[in-house]
Amino acid sequence: MPTKTLYHLQLSKQALNGAIYAILPGEPDRVEPLAQALDKNAQKLSQHREYTSYLANFHGQAILVCSTGIGGPSCSIAIEELAQLGVKYFVRIGTTGAIQERVKLGDLVIAKAAVREDGASKHYAPLAYPAAASLRFSSHFVAGAEDLNVAHHVGIVVSSDTFYAGQERYDSFSKYVRKAFQGSLKEWQQLNVLSFEMEAATLFTLCNVFGLHSACLLGVVAHRLHSENVEPDAHLRAKDNWSKVMIAGLKRHLQSLNLIDIDI
Repeated sequence: MPTKTLYHLQLSKQALNGAIYAILPGEPDRVEPLAQALDKNAQKLSQHREYTSYLANFHGQAILVCSTGIGGPSCSIAIEELAQLGVKYFVRIGTTGAIQERVKLGDLVIAKAAVREDGASKHYAPLAYPAAASLRFSSHFVAGAEDLNVAHHVGIVVSSDTFYAGQERYDSFSKYVRKAFQGSLKEWQQLNVLSFEMEAATLFTLCNVFGLHSACLLGVVAHRLHSENVEPDAHLRAKDNWSKVMIAGLKRHLQSLNLIDIDI
């Protein structure tokens, strides 16, 4: 019987070769570099809409790297279809804009939870349901960052469905932010939230609802208290940091499951 190819990702169980891990960048152009950081011979599997995927062999384990596009709706499709294909561990890798002075450009934010300012997660659980990362799974990436001496912060992020209005940006076409969001950046800052991004709440909620595992590594590429601009140098540092911590965290987790026996 032929294996089913899922519509959006254009992937099948056969194509995943038993992979139970998925690395989820938002941007399709980030997929190949992340896959090659795990395996220089990583193979491209599919490219359809916002979903580009590669399969890497990492210490004998199949690891899928698949883009999700921007925001919760497209991210939810990727998680839904990958869960159907047998993926159990999801690592979002992306960018974020800091709203705390102590969080510096190029640093890594390891999200432990997310404020659910998205819409997609509300289709899976009521707002009273928390959007939280998997404690044990995420702890391996925190330990990896500590071992590598990578500047990082563990905390809460805000996930917004919009880049401009929902993150209280005034450098938009209309220059207007509706009253519900005016002052929201300052409020989240006062509540010790670290940064804004667009997918973590959807990822955390769905994985918890499905009984799966999630972690989220975010590179700080803008500092919202000083500028709305993405800093190219910070972007390069963030890419380097998230790649190193991704590898270190995966090694630790694989070792904890006795899937590999290597010197970390």
